[in-house]
Amino acid sequence: MIKKIVLGALVLFLVQFAGCAEKKEGGKVNPAPSGKYLDASLSVDERVEDLLSKMTLEEKVGQMTQAGIHYINNKDDIAELSIGSLLSGGGMGPSTNSAEKWAEMYDELQGYALKNRLRIPMIYGIDAVHGHNNVKGAVIFPHNIGLGATRNEALVEKIAAVTALEMAATGVDWTFAPCVAVVQDERWGRTYESFSEDSAVAAKLGAAAVRGYQGKGIGEPLSVAACAKHYLADGGTTGGKDRGDSVMNDEILRSLFLRPYVEAVNAGVETVMVSFSSVNGTPMHANKVLITDVLKKELKFEGVVVSDWAAQTLLPGDPKEQIKTVINAGVDMVMVPDNYRDFIGNLVALVNDNKVSKERIDDAVRRILRLKFRKGLFENPYTDKSLVAKVGSQEHRDLARQAVRESLVLLKNDGILPLKAKSKIVVVGAKAKDIGVLCGGWSITWQGGRGDITKGTTIFDGIQKNAPAGVEVVYSPDAGNLDGAEAVIAVVGEDPYAEYEGDSEDLGLSQIDRSLIENAAGKPLVTILVSGRTMIISKELQQSKAFVAAWLPGTEGDGIAEVLFGKYDFTGTLAFTWPASMKDIPINETTKQKSLFPFGYGLKYAK
Repeated sequence: MIKKIVLGALVLFLVQFAGCAEKKEGGKVNPAPSGKYLDASLSVDERVEDLLSKMTLEEKVGQMTQAGIHYINNKDDIAELSIGSLLSGGGMGPSTNSAEKWAEMYDELQGYALKNRLRIPMIYGIDAVHGHNNVKGAVIFPHNIGLGATRNEALVEKIAAVTALEMAATGVDWTFAPCVAVVQDERWGRTYESFSEDSAVAAKLGAAAVRGYQGKGIGEPLSVAACAKHYLADGGTTGGKDRGDSVMNDEILRSLFLRPYVEAVNAGVETVMVSFSSVNGTPMHANKVLITDVLKKELKFEGVVVSDWAAQTLLPGDPKEQIKTVINAGVDMVMVPDNYRDFIGNLVALVNDNKVSKERIDDAVRRILRLKFRKGLFENPYTDKSLVAKVGSQEHRDLARQAVRESLVLLKNDGILPLKAKSKIVVVGAKAKDIGVLCGGWSITWQGGRGDITKGTTIFDGIQKNAPAGVEVVYSPDAGNLDGAEAVIAVVGEDPYAEYEGDSEDLGLSQIDRSLIENAAGKPLVTILVSGRTMIISKELQQSKAFVAAWLPGTEGDGIAEVLFGKYDFTGTLAFTWPASMKDIPINETTKQKSLFPFGYGLKYAK
């Protein structure tokens, strides 16, 4: 880390003393800034108050603005408007998607930010929700639904720490993770982003993720700022509708959905993202009681409250009225992400018209500056490119493979597992050779995609790699040729999706997958389900000798094969109740319904 420290010190020297650090704006020459806020020996609070006292209203509002990088009209806008944060939405990155290019892009954008009058660095956010999943070549871990099945807090913390390291290699400072939703209805398209339907599991694993991302403190070189999301009750919407309404009394709201945020705050989470959804008819982005009174005052959260993507535009009223509502509710930084100039102008006008108080603005900016000082951005604004070689390293992939092994849940086994084939195994289904399917949504792009979206090991590759010597492993995409098979492994499940694109009223397998299992049912059949939620599998379960829930395992598909061949035992247990039919949904521990498999179910070889 010496390289980064030296570079940061050099930048600070130039900022404070070098005449070449000056820039022209509107015909004027702005001198390099000076002040106590540049003195790293002072406390964060002292530095924040000194800097705040030097800022204009326009600069303060600029700091409250988060713009999407693909919407920046002119990079000089970053400094001119003192934009506080930039972000990459799913799929938004450099034209060449590699860790090296991400690092270059970050440093270029940070260079523009540091040209503002007070040389305030920007902070960069991204949805690194199961690894640094926007970057090709980065390791992609199982989604939270799989990690919930492990119940392994230490593992989740290690995964978050590795993700933070790979983020640091590209300069990115802030991950919009962990999602600590407590999902009550599997029809929701974001079910896989949740650790569990049980608030205790979600709270423990969410806090572990926060500790992993932030380490001993976000000022550490390999740490990033975490973000607990989506506040509040996003997993409890009626019908599992994304961005829907959660209708419940205060007791359930607190006992079921608030608990993970209590644990995240106790773990020191630096930021919280507000949900698109509503609670009892009030949009969360307009809910001052839950944001200001409960989160900030009752839970004593001192970090930054950030909006979701353009969420203010979904509120009633014209743009100015929408901005007034979201800021007065307690949101500190707004993910604009496009019309950032209009946003800044409207919010400045609202303050001048006394519709948003100067105190509310100062509170928001104070939180944002505190985050930046705590992160050490004023001293170390640029990327340590020596870390790039660690992105997607074998060490990180080994950890991901462990996570895959521990996340698998064995639902049925009629003695076929562990596999003991001596001559021939036939693997069927196109998903067996598809990395994109294993990763699911939020993988390289927002919705994810089929095929070789990034580096990884498919399930078929893993079976070939782990099969005993002398065993022939054959691939048949449609199960058309099963002659001589001692075992057939069918890989079925969902295509990638994210957010509302994944909302569904039919959780049954596709006709292609059902036909695949029908064709293989006469053979010793092991079915592997790759999915972002529990699905309706009653018939397919009967047709299979063994059935494995693999969730969305990520790039290391060989972890599945290691367990199938008995190199490791199954250890995962269901973090969600499994429905027998669509009539059972919603189903969870609170509904006390009969299920196909109960919460906590999972077979083992040892038994």
